[in-house]
Amino acid sequence: MDKIDKQILAILQEDASTPVAEIAEKVNLSSTPCWRRIQKLEEDGVVLRRVALLDANKLNVGVTVFVSIKTNQHNAGWYAQFSNTVKLIPEVVEFYRMSGNIDYLLRVVVPNIAAYDAVYQKLTQSNALFDVNASFAMEQIKHTTALPLDYAGLD
Repeated sequence: MDKIDKQILAILQEDASTPVAEIAEKVNLSSTPCWRRIQKLEEDGVVLRRVALLDANKLNVGVTVFVSIKTNQHNAGWYAQFSNTVKLIPEVVEFYRMSGNIDYLLRVVVPNIAAYDAVYQKLTQSNALFDVNASFAMEQIKHTTALPLDYAGLD
């Protein structure tokens, strides 16, 4: 990955709908070589997909809840059931297995506390969970989907 690839990625991370001709102009290439580079970044799995970023408040899911979960179950069968349950809940937009004091961390988006309670009921209904702790975000100070590119190409 060279400097031009990183420039292309920076542009795509800012706005994936930027026309190839405009990207090419910004990175001092003609359209065809620029398009080929973008295709290669997609083929190599660097660009996973191009998506639209939506306004959560305008879609009435402006309440963000971080849910930390502890369990005393760590076998493969339990994990498969739990992860399948979580993956089927559309309000869960991020799901991580953690190290440290908690086992799992979820980011949930909902319109209100009642909607979070419905998610909580789904989570706890069929899964043996030791502790579920919810923290409601009061203010979003920084949110980006752009990844830092300074480390790209370093092995």
